[in-house]
Amino acid sequence: MTKKYRLLEKFLVKFLQDEVLKTGLKSAVVGLSGGIDSAVVAVLAKKAFDDNLLCIMMPSQFSSKESIEDAKELSDKFNMRYEIISIEPMLKAYIDENMSNLRIGNLSARLRMCVLYDISARENALVIGTSNKSELLLGYGTLFGDLASAVNPIGDLYKSEIFEFAEYLGVTKNILDKPPSADLWEGQSDEDDLGFSYNEIDKVLKDFVDDRLSKDELLQKGYDKKLCDLVIKRIYQNHFKRKPPVIAKVSNRSIGHDFLYARDVKL
Repeated sequence: MTKKYRLLEKFLVKFLQDEVLKTGLKSAVVGLSGGIDSAVVAVLAKKAFDDNLLCIMMPSQFSSKESIEDAKELSDKFNMRYEIISIEPMLKAYIDENMSNLRIGNLSARLRMCVLYDISARENALVIGTSNKSELLLGYGTLFGDLASAVNPIGDLYKSEIFEFAEYLGVTKNILDKPPSADLWEGQSDEDDLGFSYNEIDKVLKDFVDDRLSKDELLQKGYDKKLCDLVIKRIYQNHFKRKPPVIAKVSNRSIGHDFLYARDVKL
């Protein structure tokens, strides 16, 4: 297991360096929430960019006090530069008592990404993504919010792998031990929202996505039917979040259809 994550660390650090440097930039910005995904990404980005990494903590009135404390502890351990920018004033200017937790959570995620992209412009840096494979497949994230980024080093790692990788990287104990949460409102829990643990979900995701088992084959393996239904429904229902906006084709060379130059093509 150690060898696996040692090789993964080396590969992802080089991936970050290559993907950022080929744009002509040398710096990176990461939103550091106090959760395990952003912690792993921040540590990798620190190894890739050293002092050219800036972590941004963006608490709101709904954030737990522990989130900022844990993010600070991680930053101190790995000597990462950080700034704290509260999104509370922006939220207060818009929300009202009739807004649901879901709307507030989505708005919070998008405001945070607005801040990150503005800071990236100030710093002449790229925004590094922090969504893992489990979240991307389930659509468990906010479009143009936490799902947005220029480069994502952990989007092919399941949540259960993130925990193992984080321990290997030396992520602080408070972050390792806390229940997964987007911290979008008080008491919010990822696994409560989903109804199953990530360990349960990831097993089904790996069999269905990576090994291409059918639903019938999943059930024959003994998986809970409700769990299988949830996973498969969310994968297909949220596919739009994993795709760029669909452009109607009305010409002979349409972006996304025929205009398909490589992302890093050079003149």
